Amino acid sequence: MAPFSSVFLGVWGVFVVILIKESTPVSWEEWWTYDGISGPAFWGLINPEWWLCNKGRRQSPVNLEPTQLLFDPNLQPLHLDKHRINGVLANTGHSVVFAVENDTRHPVNISGGPLSYRYQFHEIHLHFGADDRIGSEHTVDGHAFPAELQIFGFNSQLYNNFSDALHKAQGIVAVSLLLQLGDLSNPELRTFTQQLDKIKYGGQAMEIKRFGVRELLPDTKHYMTYDGSTTMPACHETTTWIILNKPIYITKQQLHALRQLMQGDEKQPNAPLANNFRPPQPLHHRPVRTNIDFNVQGPKNCPTMNRDIYYKANSWK
Repeated sequence: MAPFSSVFLGVWGVFVVILIKESTPVSWEEWWTYDGISGPAFWGLINPEWWLCNKGRRQSPVNLEPTQLLFDPNLQPLHLDKHRINGVLANTGHSVVFAVENDTRHPVNISGGPLSYRYQFHEIHLHFGADDRIGSEHTVDGHAFPAELQIFGFNSQLYNNFSDALHKAQGIVAVSLLLQLGDLSNPELRTFTQQLDKIKYGGQAMEIKRFGVRELLPDTKHYMTYDGSTTMPACHETTTWIILNKPIYITKQQLHALRQLMQGDEKQPNAPLANNFRPPQPLHHRPVRTNIDFNVQGPKNCPTMNRDIYYKANSWK
């Protein structure tokens, strides 16, 4: 009987271990990636609650066609508050994210532009490629930039926080800055890139003091805007996108530092964090409006869509 009992208990031990493992709650946040069978094409299949990622018709990012932009003379200048904030810079395993402190006393507000409400800054996401030909989520006339920085805020006049606003109408604003290679980078961007060695692995984070979100913006009042979604699961179609019509600059050295970041922790680094972008999604007849008056030589009160002047990717020097 003894041998039988030993075998019987051994089998039950294995069964119990398997049962415990099977019953452990799984976080969907750990399952999605930017490539392979857990990449963007499969997000809507991995988790049924992410069905919009596959079936939604107002998804982001998109390709911006210069010849299809619609001039809207009613679009107002975009405004971001000047004051500086404290926050945490983190490698989430999916992106480089800067999130404002939850108890900040003086939030940075985003208003104007195409927005009917006031939005409160919440976080910044940085997407970048493994080489200079790819990296941005939005493209211009089919051309990608090596990186894209996205400033997210939530509608603070209707909702209490970002999580609440994420799946609600008019809930989120995203201001997109396309990053172009240059010899001298945006000074505020350097605040991030100088700390990248401290967040090399997924899950690592560090505090950033007195960060100026507005200082990231390029010197332009022009932008393009459309209604879309968040660009990661669950792809909620609650986002007003504002893409500024001028890039900010990033150096080769800064891009090299970004490309050293890993998805996993120090023991299991997994793959590099680079190429963390979702491909452009169909517009499905959505208009992309702009405050750029293409009739720059015509009468001030006669806005038109002259096709000879338009936004081109990779053309700034």
